[in-house]
This record gives sequence, C-alpha cells and structure tokens, in this order.
Amino acid sequence: MADTVVNFLVENLLQLLSENVALIKGADDEFNNLLEEVQLLKAFLDDASKYHSDSKQWDQLVKDIRKTVYKAEDIIDKFLVQSKQHREKGKVGRFFDKVSHISIVKDLATEIKGIHDKVKKLRENNQQAFQPRPVLELPKKGVQEQGPSLENDEVVGFDDEANKVIKRLVEGPAESLDIIPVVGMPGLGKTTLARKIYNDPKLSYEFFSIVWVYVGQEYKIKDIYLRILKCFKKSIEDYLNDDVDALAKVISDFINKGGRCLIVLDDVWVAEVIDDVKKVFAENKKGHRIMMTTRDRYLATYANTEPHDLKFLNGKESFELLEKRVFGKGGNCGGVPLAVVVIAGVLRGRPNTNDWLRVQKNVAEHFYNNTQEGCLKFVEMSYNRLPQEVQTCFLYCGVFPRGFDIPSWKLIHLWIAEGLIKPQQTYTPEEIAEFYLNDLVNRNLVILMRKKSDGQIKICRLHDMLHEFCRTEASNKWLFQQMHLTSDQAIPSIQDKDTCRRLCIQPSILNQFLLDKPIAEHVRSFYCFSSEQKQIDLPPNDIKHIHKAFTLTRVLDVEPVKFLFSNDFNKLYHLRYVAISGEFKSLPPSFGKFWNLQTLVINTSTSESTLEVKADIWNLLQLRHFHTNIPAKLPAPATTTGKTSCLQTLSMVAPESCKKDVLAKACLLKKLSIRGQMASFLEPKGGISNLEELKCLEHLKLLNDVLYINKAIHLPPAFFRLVRTVKKLTLVNTRFSWNDANKLAQLEHLEVLKLKENAFIGDSWKPEIGGFSALQVLWIERSDLESWMASSLNFPILRHLVLISCDKLKAVPLGLADIHNFQEMRLDNSKEAVKSAKEIESKKPKFKLTIFPPETDSKDTQ
Repeated sequence: MADTVVNFLVENLLQLLSENVALIKGADDEFNNLLEEVQLLKAFLDDASKYHSDSKQWDQLVKDIRKTVYKAEDIIDKFLVQSKQHREKGKVGRFFDKVSHISIVKDLATEIKGIHDKVKKLRENNQQAFQPRPVLELPKKGVQEQGPSLENDEVVGFDDEANKVIKRLVEGPAESLDIIPVVGMPGLGKTTLARKIYNDPKLSYEFFSIVWVYVGQEYKIKDIYLRILKCFKKSIEDYLNDDVDALAKVISDFINKGGRCLIVLDDVWVAEVIDDVKKVFAENKKGHRIMMTTRDRYLATYANTEPHDLKFLNGKESFELLEKRVFGKGGNCGGVPLAVVVIAGVLRGRPNTNDWLRVQKNVAEHFYNNTQEGCLKFVEMSYNRLPQEVQTCFLYCGVFPRGFDIPSWKLIHLWIAEGLIKPQQTYTPEEIAEFYLNDLVNRNLVILMRKKSDGQIKICRLHDMLHEFCRTEASNKWLFQQMHLTSDQAIPSIQDKDTCRRLCIQPSILNQFLLDKPIAEHVRSFYCFSSEQKQIDLPPNDIKHIHKAFTLTRVLDVEPVKFLFSNDFNKLYHLRYVAISGEFKSLPPSFGKFWNLQTLVINTSTSESTLEVKADIWNLLQLRHFHTNIPAKLPAPATTTGKTSCLQTLSMVAPESCKKDVLAKACLLKKLSIRGQMASFLEPKGGISNLEELKCLEHLKLLNDVLYINKAIHLPPAFFRLVRTVKKLTLVNTRFSWNDANKLAQLEHLEVLKLKENAFIGDSWKPEIGGFSALQVLWIERSDLESWMASSLNFPILRHLVLISCDKLKAVPLGLADIHNFQEMRLDNSKEAVKSAKEIESKKPKFKLTIFPPETDSKDTQ
C-alpha cells in the first residue's frame, strides 16, 4: 500500500496550500501551480493506498516524495511568517522593509518553482508507478498451513484464568450453543491459555469430542471444515472435493451421533469464521461450546457480549516464568507472555549480575532487538490490518515515554494539531479521533488504563513491546525522532531536515541538548514529557533558545519545564498546540498573534488565584480548547459581530468572566468549568443566566471556592432551562439544599451527575417521581446525607452508583435493586451503607459491588 505517513504529509501540504493560497501575494502563479501538482500527487496516493508493493523503486520514490513535501512545507511556512511580519511592519510604513519583503517573495517563488519542477519530474520519470493498479500481489497458497503445534507445554500464571474459562465451558447454558471468546493484546498468552484448557483432563469428562483449529488471517472456511472433520475421520481424502455446505452437513452428522462437542478456534480475525463454524452445530440441545482467541474486542463482543479478558502476569508469576526460561527448570513455556519469554532468552546462560542490570534498564529494547523475527510479526499483523489513517495515529503514540499514562484528551488534541485527523462534514475532528482511539483499544494495540464516569477512555498506555514497535516504525518512516544519549553519551544530531521533523526528548538530557544551541527551523514538533510532578529548572537563556531554535514549530509540549516567554516566542506564528508550565500571572497579548493555535494548556505555579488573559483569544479563530489549572479571567470581545469563536473547551474560567458577550462569542462551547465565588454568580440575575447562550453545552462543572458559608445557596428556578443540553454535570462545594436537587431532575439529557465536597447539604433527600430520566451515573462524595429514598421511579435507567465518604448515610435505597440497568456500585468509606448495598447485590445477578476498605472479617469480602 502507499506509505501512510507520506500520504498524510501530502494531504497536510495540500490543506496548507488550499487554506493560504488566497493570502499569498507576489508569487500567486507559482503557488497555484504547486497546488495543482500536489492535488495530482494526492490523487495518485489515494489510489496507490489500495494496493501492496514491495518494490525498491517505490520505496525510493516514497523517500523522494517525503523530501519534496518537506521542502515545500518549509518554504510555504517561511513565506507565511515573512508575509505576516511584513504586514505588521507595513503598518508603520517603513519603505525599506517592503523592498526587502519583495526580494524575499521573488526568492521564495524561485524555490517553489524548483519544487514544482521536481514533483513533475518524479511523475514523468515514474509514470508506471503513478498508475492506480494492484501490484505485487501476495503469492497464492494452497490449503492453509496449520498454526502452532499443540505440545503439552508447562505454563505459568494461568491456573486461575483457565479455571474461570473452564467453569464457563462446563456450567454455561445446559442446552444451547455457547461461545467463550478469550481476548487480549498480542503476546499476552491467549493461545497458551487456550492450549492449557484444551489439554485439561476435566474437559474430557464433559465433552465427547474436543477439536483444535488454528484459524489465522489467511483462513479459508473449507480448510477449517476439513480440519474439524479430521477429528472425526482418520482419512478425509473422500471429502476434499466437497463444497463448504456439504462439509458442514457431514460434520454436523458426526456431531449429532455423539455427545457434547467443544471446538477451539485459535487466532480469529473476522466474524465470518464464527458464523460458519456455528453452522456445524444442529439444534440438538446438547450444550455444545466454541472457545476462541482473538485480539479484537469488537469481534469478541460480537461472539459474546461478555468475553473473557486475559490478564497480565503479576510480578511473582513473571519471575517464575523468567526463572524457568533462563535456567531451564520445568517444561517449555513457549507461547506465554512474550515480554517475559524474550527477556529470559536474552539472560539465558548469562550469570553475570551486570548483564541482568543492563537488561533491567533496557527491557523493551532487549526483547525488541532480539526478536524481530518473532515478537514483531504479532504486532505487524495487527498494524497492517489498520486503516491507513489509524496506522499513523497508532505510530504517533510512541512520542510518549515508555510506560507513560497518556490522557486521552491530550492524545486526541495532539493528533488533530499534527494533522493526523482528516476533516469530515458529519463528525468533528475530536469525534473522529475518539473513534480511532476506541478502535485501537478494542484491537488491543493500546491498553485502557482508566475510564471516565461515562465509560469513555480517560487514560491509556502502550505495552512496552508495542511502544518499541511504534518508535522503530515511526523512525523508519521519519514520523518522529526520539532524542536520547548515544552509546558514547553524545546527543544525536538534529540537522537532517528529512528525519528530524518531530523531536521527543527526555527531561534528563534537555539541559545538555540546549547547551549546544541547536538551530533547526525544520523541526515542527518539540516534546518533553515526564511522569514526575516536579518542574525542571533551566537557565533562562536555555529556555529562550527553544523559541529561537524551532522558528516554524507547530506543536510545543514541554510541561515539565519551568517556561519563560521571550520576543522570539512571540514569532512562533505556526503554533497549533501549546502546553507549558511556569510562574505565569497573565497570558501576554502576544498570544493573540498565534492565528493557527488550536489547543492551549497553561499550568501556573503562581500564588495568584486567577490568570488574567491579556491576549485577544477571540481573534484566534482556530482555538478549540483552552485549559488552565487556575481560573482564567477572559477579556471582553472587541465586538459581538464577526466570526464566532470555535472554542469547544474552557477549563477553567472565573465566574465574573461568564458575561453575556463572552458566552455569546463562545456559543459553540461543549465543555465549561467555572471556579470561584459562586454566591453572586448563582443569583437569578447573576452570570448563570448567561449560560443560555451556550446551545451546544454538554459538560458543565461548577466549583465554589468559598471556604465557609453559614447558609445554603440556591439554584435559580430556571436552571434546567439554562443548561438543558448538559449531559454531564459536576458540582463541587456549592452547598445547595437537597430540595434544589429536584431542579436537576428536569434535565432530560443528563447522563452523569457528580456531587462532590458538600455539593448539597442537609440530612435527607427524597427525589421527585419522574425525574432523572436519562441519568446513568450518580456520584456522591463527602456528604452529610443520612436518609435517601429512591427507586426506579426516580432513576429509571441508573447504571452506576458511587458513594465516597458518605459515612452518615444509613442505607442505600433498596428500591434501586428494581432498576433493570443497575449494574455497579462502589462504596468508599461509607460503612453504614454496606449492609444495604450487599442486600441489593444479592437481588441482582452479575452485579458488581466494590467496598473500600474491604471487610476482612467477613466471607463476603469484596
């Protein structure tokens, strides 16, 4: 297929040209010619992406296209900066600046003409390669080869897992067919677990026949049927010419003659396999079973809405496996979690302690470098099946450090800023990116670490093996470069304009890197991530050199660094994404010049209670997300007319900033967090009435900063009308009366309600009947609530209840047990309510109850 990274580079170049060609003066014809040529090149790549080619000529062509695209990108970006600076200086009327600008335009036009000729020459000299055609098809094969063998290996860490699956196989539906999918990421040990279960003697008492079939990617249903048939017939030569329907009928007849049958399908990739294998089981009410392994969660849930998720080995199990593999104790552990097995292969026969310490420091690198023909093939199979646009997003995950907990919002906003998300009319870029991330998690290529209350991904992570794959593959495709010390403790050069477009640097070597005063205007993204909370103090001149070194940068994420502003920083006009930390008292006016800015993250360690925004953010028509760790005081729009801001996130702002003209300008907001003194804001004629300007608001958070108040404040009567579109509402320390909660019940779209730190005060709550019609998640934290009456009449579709530090609450309403959707409850430090919670659990099968601290003196410990 066409190189995924090159395709997205050309698409971004096309977008850059299309959006700015009207703004370019002095070289119009050259830019228009280049735009036309890039459009032809993009059309070719779209066609080529449908086919496979491993020709060296194509590989070289890909590299040439990359270099040409980068060259054009550099010239266009420099031209736009010069053009903007010229327009700013032109206001002063300095003639010699205008003359200089005209000279620059002519020079740039000459360079653009050269690039145009080069792209044209590439197409003329490679006309055959530039035709939409299938090339170098994979060789055809006969009957698919059998997969891994079924020797009786000793395995580690799967006893509990195996028992759970065996119990489901044995104790499932007594008469109907049941499918038990085992799902997990590549290398986690799905096949090993399936093999262990397949060989378990208990199953021989439960099933008349047990069949193992390896499926794989290149399956043919006829081959699968023949393998199943071979378990019933010693010779299958008489059936080789039968069609699939005839084979299914023959197998079905054999199964009907015997007792229960278990078919194990290893490494399933498509749903058709499941559907076809189900055909061999007639409706004879014997309770047949299918067990399958897959890395695709979508496929697993298609087979059974409750698949078995395979766990990682714990520390003890991992060491036991390592010991067996290194020192040869016990049997062969082939096929168990790849990371441990490969590390063991590195250490076998190496008793030297220093060798072990070196491996400890570079675990992932060792098992990657030593198993490119083994481990890599598992990841590559999943990677190659990804849609082209998702492939680049997956590789991009490698910019984060190994073992880094990645906030989903950060990853999504970075994908968008980097141009990895294609714009569509139907969905926003954020919605498309979230879909891609969910797809990667469901394919077990990205690990889900933590969910939001609404079930969406909050924190994710890459497995070490997958992280190393992303880093290596991305480096080969020039997607990004990881900066780390070489073997001789030197900093790698970043002067290659083709391979060093995005730099990821470790905080520990940032100071050494900046000492060399690098200059690299070709660098478009500069990252420095750290899992630690402490800030890195660097000399001011070193920090300012970051601004001078990367003059065309688009993405700057250096949150661990104590950041400073400078005149050179004010010239970074191409910035799309900024995430910085420092002792900021205000956001300077210069930020109003960053016309491409999409995401702005400001973390300040100042003692100030608010961050004054002096920049005209309403002039930033690309700004979509503005995050601060203290409330921001926003400027008033210069005018209420003109284009509407495309802001989707404001987190967080001061109440006094929520004026009518401000919210009218930000009328497309989806997420709004307000923090400060809420008393005056919540008055009927206060700022809260301005929320009616936000017709798209979905998430609202109100945090009251008043430390002590001697009386309850109230929600305005028309609150539900002001925020009728809200799906998630969080209230913190607002100290409303529980009677006011009935006003929230009228929010017909409300799905998640979080009440924290005495959001409501009083000792009893009796919701009105017929409210909270859409509420699925209710979270109450730190409340004096003692009595609570509720049932399915008050929360008809409640799914999840969380009670934290509600130590005075005597009981969870038993009427909640009647809610059909009610599936999960968590109690933290709410011991008085434990008894009633257990009573609800006893009435609902498959109900998940979590109690903390656990009750160590009871058999019912959770």
